[in-house]
Amino acid sequence: MSAAERLADRRERLISAAYTLFAQPGFHATTIERLCATARISNRAFYECFSSREDLMRAVYERCIEETLASVSEAIDAAPPTLDDRIVAGIAEYIRFVTKDVRRARLMHLEVRRAGNVLSGARQQAVASFTKVIESSARGARVPALDLHLLALGLIGAITELLIEWVMTEPSPPTEQLIDTAVYIFRRTFSSDGPLAASAQ
Repeated sequence: MSAAERLADRRERLISAAYTLFAQPGFHATTIERLCATARISNRAFYECFSSREDLMRAVYERCIEETLASVSEAIDAAPPTLDDRIVAGIAEYIRFVTKDVRRARLMHLEVRRAGNVLSGARQQAVASFTKVIESSARGARVPALDLHLLALGLIGAITELLIEWVMTEPSPPTEQLIDTAVYIFRRTFSSDGPLAASAQ
């Protein structure tokens, strides 16, 4: 391999190791030495790929967000063009995709909070991205006396708490139950007898 290919390979091995270790035992419990041992690289090589453990955590988290956004957007685009269908497709895909791998769920909804200021900026960007997805899907809905952006933030918070419950509870609630609960919240928000009118065609 060329020098650039070796660097890319080491970087991917570190991201793969961090994806597992930052999820369990967690970000604060994982040392650079353990990351390097798992990735089978030297400590010196670590700093050729990332400036710090925090930098690696940010890269792992941002990849999780990128993959989840792509999956959710694809599901919404493939759904029938009604507000209800887009809502159900987006919610179901988000929850199923995130819970398909408990490591992803832990990183995105538990370790991101435990990491504190390390990921505050990345987390805000992720929330903004998912907020835009909701706002775009709800375009055309009537929002009497409500700010759609703030409403989207609240709905994201509801799903986040459901997924934290899924990660922390033993046994975890069934995934379909999480979807049904989130869909109910969204439908009550956007239904004709809720605060919004579901007329986005």
